[in-house]
Amino acid sequence: MSNIAVLVSGRGSNLQAIIDSVESGYLQARISVVISDVGDAYALERARKHGIEAVFIDPKNFASKELYEEEILRILREHGALLILLAGYMKIVGKTLLLAFKNRMLNIHPALLPAFPGLHAQKQAFDYGVKVAGCTVHFVDESLDCGPIILQRCVEVREDDTADTLAARILEQEHKIYPEAVRLFVENRLRIEGRKVRIIR
Repeated sequence: MSNIAVLVSGRGSNLQAIIDSVESGYLQARISVVISDVGDAYALERARKHGIEAVFIDPKNFASKELYEEEILRILREHGALLILLAGYMKIVGKTLLLAFKNRMLNIHPALLPAFPGLHAQKQAFDYGVKVAGCTVHFVDESLDCGPIILQRCVEVREDDTADTLAARILEQEHKIYPEAVRLFVENRLRIEGRKVRIIR
């Protein structure tokens, strides 16, 4: 059974979706550890409620990003992590983790990449006036929100939407496609071919 580690910074609703998918049997995997760079992140409490080890690593305690990520890597190896999931993790991943987990790190982004990368993607899309928004699960590489795309889901922008109501509906779809993408990875059904990800049926 694959050991999954989840990196978080906030409330952890996507973490909860992954936990629920494991506990229901949809995902044949185990969440071995949840790591946060924020001490009071609610995601850590979610993990503890489900008997998952929750670890806070304060970046301020390290002289460099490299040393901070080396500590994360030590914990990941200690827990036998084979796959890393970013779930609202608000730091840009550096070379230390990228090299150690090349093609074994996934992220969920609340926009239809490559449109609207970075922070506040839902508001970016809403302010731009798009008619269709959505979310993307992708492999993480050295570029910001630009790794090969695994799954995407569209969300219609309604005439009476606000940035907040749109974000809420996008989040509902995030909770569906993130577990689906993780399941495809765990079942060894993803093949990266250049920029494209082929799904083995």
